[in-house]
Amino acid sequence: MKLDPLKVTPVADRSVPYRKIAVLGSGAWGTALAALARRSGRDLALWGRDADVAREIVETATNSRYLGDVALPAGIQATTDIAEAVAGADAVLVVVPSHAVRDTCARMAPHLRPGVPVAVCAKGIERNTGLMMTQVAEDVLDPRPVGVVSGPTFAREAVLGHPTAATVAFPFGPADRLSPAQSPAARLAVSLSTEAFRTSVSDDVAGVEIGGAIKNVIAIACGMMTGAGFAENTRAALITQGVDEMRRLSEAMGGRPETVTGLAGLGDLSLTCSSATSRNMSLGLQLGGGTERARCFDGKPVVVEGELNSKTVTDLARRLHIPLPICEAVRAILHDGADLGESFARLWARPLEAEPQAMTMMIDHPATDTAIRELAERIA
Repeated sequence: MKLDPLKVTPVADRSVPYRKIAVLGSGAWGTALAALARRSGRDLALWGRDADVAREIVETATNSRYLGDVALPAGIQATTDIAEAVAGADAVLVVVPSHAVRDTCARMAPHLRPGVPVAVCAKGIERNTGLMMTQVAEDVLDPRPVGVVSGPTFAREAVLGHPTAATVAFPFGPADRLSPAQSPAARLAVSLSTEAFRTSVSDDVAGVEIGGAIKNVIAIACGMMTGAGFAENTRAALITQGVDEMRRLSEAMGGRPETVTGLAGLGDLSLTCSSATSRNMSLGLQLGGGTERARCFDGKPVVVEGELNSKTVTDLARRLHIPLPICEAVRAILHDGADLGESFARLWARPLEAEPQAMTMMIDHPATDTAIRELAERIA
């Protein structure tokens, strides 16, 4: 019997998981990834700066500071010694805020064996250099393989076993193309997957990273407008136009359109823009409701990645001559002292554009002056 090659179903390949994984960063998502990898059967070392957090994880299998009373699997070896954490590791996850990625990788580098793949789980673009987080890590760790783990993931839900999905992306060289199941992306994907945590494999590192950086900024915008009293129509419009801003910058950086509509793009954007569990959405809600930035989060110094991203993303887009109207509005409000109401009114009153954008049409808005005046008054 002759087989039709167009109808042959590919047989799933078997990938070899990594034996030991080191997770650098004992915050909520770092602890969650450590728990998932441990449940997947990996030996697990978790590094963090706080000795009390490390002690609690070892002694009680909880991280009350970041995950409340959620039970962690036994066997997570938490430490404040980064050399101890990466000793013998077959793969490393860097799960620290974006501004700390360079320093953390530099501290790890002398203790990490050659060739060990490193996945960065921070979302953003480095200030001053304009480098994506994987590029920052490569700058310090070269020539080790560097990738990214990203997607629509709230840490607490993932640890509690709610069905969750994420993307693992690494560059694919010739050997990875010939044997994709043994690539770092595939091996790390199976090393993290559990009965409830599902991972996808990608070779589009740029697309995954740009999606993660921009979605935080769009979430702040959604929060601002929701906090100002607008509802679902407004949020849906911001999310949709936010996807387009992702696509523009991603393609300019070499990413693929399908990544923007995947887990690390639209998926992560939808989650972050839909819940006050997101610090980005929460910041926007407070600002939109009239709370001064210094008084947000009850005056506590909470790190909100989208606040920094709004500047670094637009810096990069300006260099590439890519228009990002929503990100620019958020930047103006957070960093340039612009009025929130007027900024969003002008965003809505800008010239009308075509959809799809291949039509390259732009025409005057018939109600620009009225839109600016009335929207600004409603938001004020």
